[in-house]
Amino acid sequence: MDIRGYVSQDCRELAELFYGTVHSVNAGDYTEEQLAAWADGRVDLEAWDLSFRRHHTLVAVEGGQITGFGDMDDTGYLDRLYVHKDFQHRGIATALCDKLEGAVRAPRFTTHASITAKPFFERRGYKAVKEQQVERKGVLLTNYVMIKEEGSC
Repeated sequence: MDIRGYVSQDCRELAELFYGTVHSVNAGDYTEEQLAAWADGRVDLEAWDLSFRRHHTLVAVEGGQITGFGDMDDTGYLDRLYVHKDFQHRGIATALCDKLEGAVRAPRFTTHASITAKPFFERRGYKAVKEQQVERKGVLLTNYVMIKEEGSC
């Protein structure tokens, strides 16, 4: 697996990976209605590209195929972290997080983790500080505000 920086030409493939991952990996924790509200297949590619370029964004690649991606802003907020549905449990998310956390100098890291992702972040030393309901297209989804303080493992 190679991890490289994001380029704008990746954006459409990242949007497709996001949709496929949400609708398969997260299907055990969310309803069809929630999945459709979270990822409807109509990502604003210009907005995503701008966000990716403003953040520290990394892309994992294996055999020429993008297998995952993650992005973190300068404050230590991990915005997105997704691994292709066919490449789960291979250390891709861990490798992306390790590199992002190493690249951003922040006193703490924060993310809004899905029900599905919460155990992954707990294993990384993140603590859930708040369960919340977020609204997407009129549908409520549960996620967790999670924080990892500098020096925790």
